[in-house]
Amino acid sequence: MTRKRKFRKSLAWLFWLSLILMAGFVWFYVTYTVPDRLNLAANEEEVFHFSLPPGVTLESDSEEVVVGNGSNIPKGEVRIQAAEGSYSLGMKLFGLFEMKEIEVAVVDGMCAVPCGLPVGIYLKSNGVMVIGTGQIVNEAGNVVEPAFGVLKSGDYIEKINGQGLKDKTDLISAVNACGGRPVRLEVRRGTELLDLELSPVLAEDGSYKLGAWVRDDTQGIGTVTYVDLNGRFGALGHGISDSDTGQLVDIEEGELYETQILGIEKGVSGKPGVMSGIIYYGQGTRLGEVTANTDEGIFGTVNEKFLRSMKSAAIPIGFKQDVHKGTAYIRSDVSGEVRDYEIEIQKVDYSSLQKNKGMVIQVTDPKLLNLTGGIVQGMSGSPIMQDGKLVGAVTHVFIQDSTRGYGIFIENMLSH
Repeated sequence: MTRKRKFRKSLAWLFWLSLILMAGFVWFYVTYTVPDRLNLAANEEEVFHFSLPPGVTLESDSEEVVVGNGSNIPKGEVRIQAAEGSYSLGMKLFGLFEMKEIEVAVVDGMCAVPCGLPVGIYLKSNGVMVIGTGQIVNEAGNVVEPAFGVLKSGDYIEKINGQGLKDKTDLISAVNACGGRPVRLEVRRGTELLDLELSPVLAEDGSYKLGAWVRDDTQGIGTVTYVDLNGRFGALGHGISDSDTGQLVDIEEGELYETQILGIEKGVSGKPGVMSGIIYYGQGTRLGEVTANTDEGIFGTVNEKFLRSMKSAAIPIGFKQDVHKGTAYIRSDVSGEVRDYEIEIQKVDYSSLQKNKGMVIQVTDPKLLNLTGGIVQGMSGSPIMQDGKLVGAVTHVFIQDSTRGYGIFIENMLSH
């Protein structure tokens, strides 16, 4: 093969390699940086921009959607002029290859009250949750572990010998009543429903045991993000997970209660700060009902007592395309009264793979920095407001920098 032919072959390989790399880049960019869905307010003109890679264009068959590929509109700009409904934008490479379809939902304008109020949270699990298995010293002095290999962390025991369980006390009583005979357990493991059999062991203390650590409830302190005009609330911006297994708690029911913040430990590098307080479970302290525990937060309805405590007015909801880098505010009751504190939105990720990490924020308000050192545990759910709209909520703090953390777009909470 002549040197000239080798050179031409190398150029051909380089061309195809460059084409593959470019296609890979375009695919990655479109998949991970362009949102799958956009929510827009009806009867309002929305204009937003996509920085499209070379060769990628937007197309739509809907007359209400104007795609800016004309000479008078910058390429990549989209205008939506539509009534309520669902529309689509197609994204193609070189006008031939379908890359992605963006769903555009036009909804009625929404308003909600940004709260920032701390509450006590009590959740009852849907079944008795298995934390793990453990060893038992039986009456003969031998160490055994009867549940090992049968039950797993994160299992939910729903029934024993066909009888439903209200709590772990029911489970303990039923195991003791078996007299050592094998028991049938109906166990929910993920999406599976399993029938398992276990033989309880007579422990050295005279009681029968399965050799499993279990839990039927969890509690803590968090912040209510918003209450809508129908009394529905959203809080935290992330789900409540079991402290031992790390799994999202599958709840049967839950409640909100009054709480009092007793102290704040400031965050330092490597150790997040924390709000400490007490939850009042007494008569007349209930503030609402929790009906869902999801990756985007906890949700339910508040009662009249909570509604009377709110001092703020409802403001418009801002969708993710309304959020931008720059000054914003979070609302919090960490000082003992509800106040707005200045922050900076440093990064906006419209297509974050983690729904509750759509923006990076930094606390800049001197008063909040002096009080808490930035973001502390218990502030999760503090509403984020920008340009007069409710746009998100605080969700996480950076362990190495307590002044910075993540936020969730409010539309992700509203569409839980």
